[in-house]
Amino acid sequence: MTVIRRVPHLGLTGVLVLLAIIGMVTAPDSFATTSNMVSLLALASTIGVITVGMTFVIIGGGIDLSVGAVMALASVWATTVATQSYGPVVMSVCAIAVGTGAGLVNGFLIAYGRMVPFIATLAMLVAARGLAQRMSDRKTQLVKVDNSPIVDLSTTRLLGLPILVYIFAAIVVAGWVVLNRTTFGRRTYAVGGNPEAARLAGIDIRRHTLLLYGLSGLCCGIAAIVIMARTTTGSSTHGDLYELDAIAAVIIGGTLLTGGRGTITGSILGLFIFTVITNLFILNGLNTSDQLVAKGLIIVAAVLLQRRGTAGA
Repeated sequence: MTVIRRVPHLGLTGVLVLLAIIGMVTAPDSFATTSNMVSLLALASTIGVITVGMTFVIIGGGIDLSVGAVMALASVWATTVATQSYGPVVMSVCAIAVGTGAGLVNGFLIAYGRMVPFIATLAMLVAARGLAQRMSDRKTQLVKVDNSPIVDLSTTRLLGLPILVYIFAAIVVAGWVVLNRTTFGRRTYAVGGNPEAARLAGIDIRRHTLLLYGLSGLCCGIAAIVIMARTTTGSSTHGDLYELDAIAAVIIGGTLLTGGRGTITGSILGLFIFTVITNLFILNGLNTSDQLVAKGLIIVAAVLLQRRGTAGA
């Protein structure tokens, strides 16, 4: 008897190919151009870094609604006059420290405060966005000219691609290795799949949950550096609805909302599907509100397919 091996993520790849065909048909002069492809990768880089952290959290049985607001807070904090006076290295360290710190607060409230992840991260979303608005006085803060190394991440190209795209690729590779080739990754699947069994196996559930949210916050800090490079600003409006895009990308990529199953590769394919859809809407002059409706329908379809697949397993 011949055994046909299932090709991983074949459906997602097929959807991407279909979207590319639609793009070449509906916008033949603008979609399949080098500049548009580079723009797609640059746009995907910011949300993509966040998506990697979100994948870990959801596989571990949690959810993080605060990622966009935490990224905004990190970008604002890093572009304050006081922080910028110390140069780009301190700015970058500040963004990463703020993001990681906010993630650890989320993790502490959930793991040791026994708060529901939805409530804890929702509270962080509101608090981080409010703090970012207060620090910036609701104004956009520009990256100083003498801190151009941060801006260079977006303007300097290597083999035709901005450096920030390589940063995104490095984060994806690192996330894949950690999830698939380390004890931390195996424990993440165990905690998300069956927390009680993981506890009986000797895994410190609370400590691991704390680290998962810290990792998500770390990714938000790195994403803040990327968006500062792309926009040359820090703003309390950065990352608006990024939590929607990141969660949707992870779900479309096949990660179970209940945890215990998922892949980095699937999440990144889901991210590119959303990015290409957004790009097609822009190129064809369609309304922004229609984009949100389309994304909502895609999320519903992905969850329904998950439920069907789980029921049939």
